[in-house]
Amino acid sequence: MNYHVMTLFPEMIDSAVNCSILGKAIERNLISVHAVNIRDYTLDKHKKVDDYTYGGGAGMLMSPQPVYDCHKAISESISSNKKVRTIYVTPQGKVFDQDFAKELSNEEDLIFLCGHYEGIDERVLEEIVTDYVSIGDYVLTGGELPSLVMMDCISRLIPGVLSNEESAQTESFDDGLLEYPQYTRPEIWMDKRVPEVLLSGHHANIEKWRHEMSLERTKQRRPDLYEIYAFKYRKD
Repeated sequence: MNYHVMTLFPEMIDSAVNCSILGKAIERNLISVHAVNIRDYTLDKHKKVDDYTYGGGAGMLMSPQPVYDCHKAISESISSNKKVRTIYVTPQGKVFDQDFAKELSNEEDLIFLCGHYEGIDERVLEEIVTDYVSIGDYVLTGGELPSLVMMDCISRLIPGVLSNEESAQTESFDDGLLEYPQYTRPEIWMDKRVPEVLLSGHHANIEKWRHEMSLERTKQRRPDLYEIYAFKYRKD
């Protein structure tokens, strides 16, 4: 997987991806992350990339020219006959979830467009964007953090990135439910014991307990997800 991040703050991306699991995945050539500075493509001698909005209003808007030229340069550097999936990070987009992460993990290249100020000129968005995506119903100062969130989630689904391949398949949301409680040593801590079923070695009973705990936790903490799950698997 090759990530290309169009940003005004490439150092923000670079500093984050060189840590933890993403950093190890980069070292092993399982993923690559290229943070591209949009300012490098502006024709303005002062490296300006924004301007006032037509019709008035507060704040500045990112201009179409540097965004378009930056995207064009990235696209031309990718050896592909098809249009590269380009994600514009915006609170107006569809909410990012595990199913969409799985879909994106099958792509060879992804471009993330990080907006700033009051956004980006609509004309260039219409020209280059394939997906409008949000990580939640709130507003951030830029698209870098949401892009990092999505890259982290997607990368975990790429074979070899996680040391334990089963991890990506048994975590929250993989089957529409929250993950069950988990425990490690010691067996007793602050007078709290590990559930006996987990010490039994009976794998069928353990799986049954885990599923029941996932159902209970989802029902308590995310009733919206539980309703979807219950409807999907209801017995007519």
